[in-house]
Amino acid sequence: MGLSELLAGFAEVFQPQVLLLAFLGCLAGTMVGVLPGLGPVSAIAILFPLTAYLGPAAAIVVLAAIYYGAMYGGSTSAILLKIPGEVSSLPAALEGYPMTRRGRAGTALAIAAGASFVAGIVGTIGVWLIGPHLAGFALEFGPPEMLGLVLFSLTAIAGLSSGSVVRGIGMAVAGMLLASVGLDLTSSQQRMTFGSLELMQGLDIVPVMIGLFGVAEVLRTLERGTPVAQAAKVGGFLPTRDEFRRSAGAAGRGTVTGFLLGLIPGMLPSTTTFLSYASERRRAERKGNSRFGQGAVEGIGGPEAANNATAMSGFVPLFSLGIPTGPTMALIMAALMVYGVVPGPTMFTSDADITAAVIASFFVANVILLVLNLPLAGVWAKIARVPYGVLGPVILVCCGVGAYTARNSVFDIVVCLVAGVAGWAMGKRGLPVAPFVMGFILGPMLELSLRQTVAISPMSLVESPIFLCFAAAALVSVWVAYRLHRKGVEKVDANA
Repeated sequence: MGLSELLAGFAEVFQPQVLLLAFLGCLAGTMVGVLPGLGPVSAIAILFPLTAYLGPAAAIVVLAAIYYGAMYGGSTSAILLKIPGEVSSLPAALEGYPMTRRGRAGTALAIAAGASFVAGIVGTIGVWLIGPHLAGFALEFGPPEMLGLVLFSLTAIAGLSSGSVVRGIGMAVAGMLLASVGLDLTSSQQRMTFGSLELMQGLDIVPVMIGLFGVAEVLRTLERGTPVAQAAKVGGFLPTRDEFRRSAGAAGRGTVTGFLLGLIPGMLPSTTTFLSYASERRRAERKGNSRFGQGAVEGIGGPEAANNATAMSGFVPLFSLGIPTGPTMALIMAALMVYGVVPGPTMFTSDADITAAVIASFFVANVILLVLNLPLAGVWAKIARVPYGVLGPVILVCCGVGAYTARNSVFDIVVCLVAGVAGWAMGKRGLPVAPFVMGFILGPMLELSLRQTVAISPMSLVESPIFLCFAAAALVSVWVAYRLHRKGVEKVDANA
């Protein structure tokens, strides 16, 4: 994708109606993101029905804006109220809230917004530059190579995004089994339908995702209750020269590491955020001037940059290979499929106009959020203090509407509610949801590529160096995840 295509994408985005949609997406995403526990995945799941009647390009622009807005909103409530909107906003709460108590909330918000803005712009440039080259490489993939890629993605996500490798792989298999419900189009055999006409159609991804992330999060929040937040004064936004220097260096390091690690399936923004936070803390301790725990600006700039850079880099494998790197990318992939856009190499060839508009919207959304969030920080804090007894029912209604809109089916509302209860139960039992989601998304792709490979020749697996590389990478990812899990268990035993 050259500069001319990107400029054409900007021309599409700068149309008044698309620009307004991007603004509304940023606004809506931020409003949901500031609410306790409702991060980007929940925001997209809840607001998905708002995009049901838009065109493909406009819909993805809105979803991407919601994604960005929710990430910004999570850090805002974390800094002002010490209520992280999501897991990846926890470092912002640890270091930003002490600054708020000292009357420096505006400075903390400015550092978080600036780091996120820089990381988002750099990440968008990375998607534009790397995506077409990776897509060109993926055009050489046949069924054996695609089988290896899906296997690696599933094992990496199952291992890296969960504590236990066995639980992660087990949940991925459960997701694949659930995705196989319905009528097998190849053999016309019914699979796990139990004679139900509704189940013969299969389970649609939209109500399942809305239930797992939207309904389940409402149930969890109602169960544990929400903390009572105190009003906070924002104050001035301008950091000192020393704060700017320290936060800028951390943001640069977080941007590079977050983007590179985000290309790996299973490396979620929450993971890279904590990696960046730990790295910056060790760096400060080695220098002997650590302010961590008392309002260290490095603990805000680095993790916030890593968070946004990882979020952006996830679009590279999604657009180029058709492989989502986490639940949020899986929802965006589902939206692409709903609008008839097939994620993969064709997004940079036959669907290049849509892709160019989406990439251009990333630039625009970053600017909108930078301008939007700082002046309205006090408003977002007030929204976060709205009683959840009011917000919970509203969110549940939105989830029900979104589930029904997918196929205009009351059965999908039931699926959404069941998925919500199942997601809540998974959280209670410590079962990871991300591998389950990826199994549900990638299961049909795995089955199709396996069938095609067997139809060609099973020997094509050992004759394909790309498949062998992916298979080796899958084994390495399982081994690394196992070692990390064992170290965690040994550390807990040592502290017991």
